[in-house]
Amino acid sequence: MFSSKQLNQEQIDLLHQWAASGATMSDLQRRISEEFGQRITYMDTRFLILDLGITLVSEVAPEEKAETPADDLQDDSLAPSPSDGTVSVTRDEITIPGTMFSGKVRFSDGENALWYVDEMGRLGLDPDTPGYRPQQADIAEFQAELKRMLR
Repeated sequence: MFSSKQLNQEQIDLLHQWAASGATMSDLQRRISEEFGQRITYMDTRFLILDLGITLVSEVAPEEKAETPADDLQDDSLAPSPSDGTVSVTRDEITIPGTMFSGKVRFSDGENALWYVDEMGRLGLDPDTPGYRPQQADIAEFQAELKRMLR
């Protein structure tokens, strides 16, 4: 099994650059083999992308592209950011292992959380701020948006 620990920082930076320039998962798999001399399976490539936090630009849907700057803010800052008073939900390109679906949510008060649906169909929420509980109206809006997104 291939591990991200087998790559040096220069190789990791190259992977991020290739993905940012539109490389697909297959392109990355091929380039790892050709340029790094490492044979890697499709599944290992998928795990590597997840481990390194690589975003595949070519696989982002148009409506998700509009939300990408908000996602970048979530990852760069632990503090809640200003919000426009609505709940926004995004879905991960590559789901968290052990889940069927996963993504991020920003509640109306600016708090961020990771959401997931496990293999038993149970919804889970992992807020950035420990102990955070969203307002009841936000929960209802989040669930409605999630239901719409997963259809």
